Amino acid sequence: MFYGLDWIATVPPTVRLAISRFGPERAGLVFGWVFAGHQIGAAFAAFAAGWSRENVSSYLPAFMAAGVLCLVASAVIMTVRREKTAPVLATP
Repeated sequence: MFYGLDWIATVPPTVRLAISRFGPERAGLVFGWVFAGHQIGAAFAAFAAGWSRENVSSYLPAFMAAGVLCLVASAVIMTVRREKTAPVLATP
């Protein structure tokens, strides 16, 4: 159940962002690459955490690296600019 709720919370907004940024023709391809990148990153993180546990006897380096990467991602996302669009006025 929680896995399904996670997909509802993340996948549709990501698809919508891909559609709005790259158009409906390329959204599937873009989302496929986003999904593949996510899976590769997850595999690397799991491997690195296991390596850390085996060689350092602690998960602390993996947690610290994850925290630093989150801060870097937060800083990078702050540089993204939205395109200015004309406001859409609702008609009664």
